[in-house]
Amino acid sequence: MAERRPSPLDAALERVGDRWSLRIVDALLGGPLRFGELAAAIDGIAPNILAERLRRLVRAGILVARPYERRPVRYEYALTADGAELAAAVRALADWGARRSGVGEERRHAVCGTPLAVVAWCPSCREVVEAGAEGALEEVRL
Repeated sequence: MAERRPSPLDAALERVGDRWSLRIVDALLGGPLRFGELAAAIDGIAPNILAERLRRLVRAGILVARPYERRPVRYEYALTADGAELAAAVRALADWGARRSGVGEERRHAVCGTPLAVVAWCPSCREVVEAGAEGALEEVRL
């Protein structure tokens, strides 16, 4: 049997693929939070699990931990540039869940109220790239 090569999705799940990590990223979308604030923002997470996930996300470069107190050392957590980039995927996933579950509401355009759509965007050409469009790269297999 041929050995299966890791996919891009495998790589992403290796960094953030558990039930709590994306909820931590979601909680930090509004800005930095301290441990107690994160614990209060994420229903059902045990303190030891939160501490372990925070350490893992800091090691993965998704979060940065900044000390706000020296004795004892206590940290405030914030998204890094990688974390902010991941936040777009978290928002898209939450919107997808809202549309299919009736829980919460998906994000909408403030001007007209239309639900927002996720699109492939080329920042160099400043164009939306449609799936299957001429000149578009083939889809990456997940």
